[in-house]
Amino acid sequence: MNTFRLGVPELRQYTVRLKAGDRVLLSGTVYTARDAAHKKIFELLEAGLPLPFDLKDAVIYYAGPTPGHDDIIIGSCGPTTSGRMDGFAPRLYDLGLAATIGKGERNKAVAEAIVRNKAAYLCAVGGAGALISRHITGAEVIAYPELGCESIKKLTVEDMPLLVALDCHGGDIFKEGREQYRLV
Repeated sequence: MNTFRLGVPELRQYTVRLKAGDRVLLSGTVYTARDAAHKKIFELLEAGLPLPFDLKDAVIYYAGPTPGHDDIIIGSCGPTTSGRMDGFAPRLYDLGLAATIGKGERNKAVAEAIVRNKAAYLCAVGGAGALISRHITGAEVIAYPELGCESIKKLTVEDMPLLVALDCHGGDIFKEGREQYRLV
């Protein structure tokens, strides 16, 4: 397994080099979006209206961070179960999304969209929201403030520790891991 220190702007050119199981320390701008925000994004797409951020080479982090307090920019910012966004992800990858970040397995349609678009699915460690928030140096609500913690936020991250879960070659740590550790 390799470790890559990458900026979001260069992520797209590296996706063909990433393999399932590689580590990525990601820096740059990522956008948070969960179920409610995805529904609103799709309403805009269906209406032909502009989105709150450009999908081209963007990264969406499936998270609903808690508010910051005192001198802390943001509260806990752990990943949400990615499967909840599987119905949305293929179209977003087809529209230029470079990667998503979350936790857990993805369905076949998402895996195919990742391969088709030479993109990636990265996993953050579930249950480590406080640790992940230490890698966030900026946070700004850019859309849907009425959704509270599920609003779309523009985060600035520095060396956010991630694991390549699905690569653009069809590698999948969830399938490969099961095979590797199968007892029977």
